[in-house]
Amino acid sequence: MGRLSDKVAIVAGAGAIAEGWSNGKATAVLFAREGARVFAVDRDINAASETRDIIRSEGGECTAYQCDVSIAADVEAMVAACIKAYGRIDVLFNNVGMQVVGGPLDVKEDDWDRLMTVNVKSMYLTCRAVIPHMLRQGGGSIVNNSSTAGIRFTYANVAYSASKGAVKQLSQNIGVQYAAKGIRCNSVMPGYIATPRITDRLKRSNPADYDRKIDERRKAVPSGRLGTAWDVAYGVLYLACDESRFVNATELVIDGGQTASTTGKMWED
Repeated sequence: MGRLSDKVAIVAGAGAIAEGWSNGKATAVLFAREGARVFAVDRDINAASETRDIIRSEGGECTAYQCDVSIAADVEAMVAACIKAYGRIDVLFNNVGMQVVGGPLDVKEDDWDRLMTVNVKSMYLTCRAVIPHMLRQGGGSIVNNSSTAGIRFTYANVAYSASKGAVKQLSQNIGVQYAAKGIRCNSVMPGYIATPRITDRLKRSNPADYDRKIDERRKAVPSGRLGTAWDVAYGVLYLACDESRFVNATELVIDGGQTASTTGKMWED
C-alpha cells in the first residue's frame, strides 16, 4: 500500500462499456488503493462515475470527468480541470481505444481514420497537454496502453495492429525526449485479456460461438488462461510508481507468454 501516496493520476478510459472490470477501471481503483488521488476520465460520464463511486466507497479520493480525448479542446479542458481540482499531475494512464476487425480489404477508410484518431491521436493529445505540467513539477510518469497486436500477428486485425504499433513508438519517442527532464513514458502490451470490451464484442458478434472463441484464445496462451484487467492494472502500477524510476521508453508485455511462444494457435474471427 502507498506506492502512489501524494500523487495525482489521470486515467483516461476509466470506465467499462459493460459489466465487469476493464483495464482502466481496475487501474483507477488500484491507483486509489495505493494512495493516489484519481481523476477518472471517460467519454461516458456514468461509467466514470461508477469507478469514482467504487473508489470513494473504499475511502479513496476520485473525481469523475466526461471527456472525448480524441478532441483537442476537450483534452485541454480536462487537464485544466484536473489541475484545478488537485494542483498537479504525476501520472497519466492512456487507456482509450477501439477495435475494427479485418484485413486491408475489409476495413473501410472511415473506420481506419476513426480508429487511428481514437487509438493514437488521443494519446498524442493527452501527452501534449500533460507534459508541460510535468515539466514544471520536475517529472512524472506516462503509461500508454498498446497491445501485443502491435508487435505480433494474431489474427486479421490490420488497423488495430497498426495503431498499437504506433502507440509503442509514440511512447518510446516521448520517453527518450524527456528522460533528462524526469518524465518517463512507457507502454503496456496486453495480450488476450478478458475485459468487457472483448467479451461483449465476441458475445454480440455470434453468441452461439462465444465459448469456442474464448477457448481458442485460452489455448493460444502458454499459461493456459486469459488475463484479467487486474493483471494489466498491476503492470501499469509498476510503471507509474517510483519503483520503476529507471524504466523508461520501453514496453511491458502482459500476455502469459504468448508472444514468446512459437506454438500459439493463430485463429480467425
